Amino acid sequence: MSPVRREAMNALLIVAGIMSAGMGLKGFLFSSHFIDGGVTGVSMLLSKVTPITLAVWLPVINLPFVMIGYRHLGRAFAIRSALAIIGLAVVIGTMHFPDVTHDSLLTAVFGGVFIGAGIGLAVRGGAVLDGTEIMALLIGKRGFGIKVGDVILAFNVVLFLVAMTVLGVEEALYSILTYIAAARTLDFILHGIEEFTAITVMSSTPQPIRAAILDEMGRGVTVYRARGGRTGDEREILYCVVTRLEIGRVLRIVESFDPSAFVVQHPLADVRGGVVHRHALP
Repeated sequence: MSPVRREAMNALLIVAGIMSAGMGLKGFLFSSHFIDGGVTGVSMLLSKVTPITLAVWLPVINLPFVMIGYRHLGRAFAIRSALAIIGLAVVIGTMHFPDVTHDSLLTAVFGGVFIGAGIGLAVRGGAVLDGTEIMALLIGKRGFGIKVGDVILAFNVVLFLVAMTVLGVEEALYSILTYIAAARTLDFILHGIEEFTAITVMSSTPQPIRAAILDEMGRGVTVYRARGGRTGDEREILYCVVTRLEIGRVLRIVESFDPSAFVVQHPLADVRGGVVHRHALP
């Protein structure tokens, strides 16, 4: 893909993300006085306790994070992020969105879904709508020995505790639900239905299992040679990476050859190259 087409696609994804996030904020959360997590939540909370609107607070609070992104994550990323955040502020300040529902539960859940989808689309377009994502990307890139999830969780715990004193307990609890819905939607947008899972199989009959995964599913299999901790017997351990839609098929293959096999699964953050990306889903 040429650079021009790539940037055009990034722009479309970012614009779609801005509109989705704007819908989540103005179409759901504003009327119920709920907030989201992260820097957006801080901006929303400040707009509740000061006469300054969210359209102003949003770029102001995000500015330091964009500057950090410029230094550590690249000029293009920082420019796209700055334009995306300014675009979201303009949309919030000027565009009208219908107030979809007054039901608190629906507002919390679907407001979070729209915000999470907006952030996810922007990230796919090479930008962010929330400075918290820059912090997460920086921690993940630099590898400070700190888990990204722990930092974001601690940040939001403090935010929602403050929200309880400012907005009230019920509004803060619904805001936590909004954050959870947004986080799950963001995860789905970024990883999609093809989220990858590693499966390790320890079986007394590894050869037919390996052959079935290779031939029937077209997936790669890595074979490790290991020794039993109790018996000292040598055996082969199979390791393969599949999408979550294919987990059941692998388990059925293993069950058909060795019902007593020991199988371990764990999700993977990222997979590149290999047989996984060369084969389409069945």
